[in-house]
Amino acid sequence: METFCLRLTPGQDLKQELQTFAQNQVLEAGIILTALGSLTQASLRFAAAPEATVINGPLELISISGTLSRHGMHLHGAIADVQGNVYGGHIMPGCLIRTTAEIAIADLPHLRFFRQPDPVTGYLELVVEAIP
Repeated sequence: METFCLRLTPGQDLKQELQTFAQNQVLEAGIILTALGSLTQASLRFAAAPEATVINGPLELISISGTLSRHGMHLHGAIADVQGNVYGGHIMPGCLIRTTAEIAIADLPHLRFFRQPDPVTGYLELVVEAIP
């Protein structure tokens, strides 16, 4: 396993930057180890919701978990507003960094992650392949 540490800066889009990182590293299978920071706004898709909800900040990025590869990603996150209310859901484009985001990613070199339609769920679901 190889690890990477990133620092995102003000104005960057969290999801876009993680996808760019995965593309640039030719990442086949990665997982988020830890992530924290702050956002000016968050865009989260809540469970079973058809569209994302935009939450205006300032916000604390408490955590992110998920899988990522150059073939796609699936990320969940937790954020808190200035009153300490916590929201969680799918990380969508539009999560904009306020001051920083510090992210550690592990590369799993003997695996490949990609997504394909699942006939039972109707969603693009994770497929894991071993790389010899």
